Amino acid sequence: MAGMIIRPAVLDDIHAIAAIYAEAVLTTTATADEEPPPRAQREAWLRVHQCDGYPVFVAEIEEQIVGWGSLSPYHVRAAYRFTAEDSVYVAEHARGRGVGRALLAPLVATARSMGLHSLMALIEGSNEASLRLHERFGFVRVGLAPQVMFKFERWLDVALLQLRLNP
Repeated sequence: MAGMIIRPAVLDDIHAIAAIYAEAVLTTTATADEEPPPRAQREAWLRVHQCDGYPVFVAEIEEQIVGWGSLSPYHVRAAYRFTAEDSVYVAEHARGRGVGRALLAPLVATARSMGLHSLMALIEGSNEASLRLHERFGFVRVGLAPQVMFKFERWLDVALLQLRLNP
């Protein structure tokens, strides 16, 4: 999208990051959270990512943050250290305009530069936009966990996708 800037997040971006995530929490099945986390928790999350070397990027159009993406450890146990999980969230008014694609590209590139072997994505099974986005980047569905998420008074499946960075 013309005029879009993708850049590393800074602490001053936390309000916009939190607002985009809160909207996703309250209105979508893109996350299993049922309540938006407090701002202090989001600030701590960003600081931990920055200290641990896991990227958080924001997408900005005309000085307005319209999305964010991050890599996080896939699991805390040491043997998983070469695998990360990606997260991409786009403000409701900016969906379908290439923001997710613009955020996922540097996450994949950064994962490669970090020497990671795999990226994982856990996506609610009916979230076709996110499934298609990840598949366009080469992620492959490697599993489906039926009815493991209960949100908005219904059971939801979670698809597990993997991108092997060093096949």
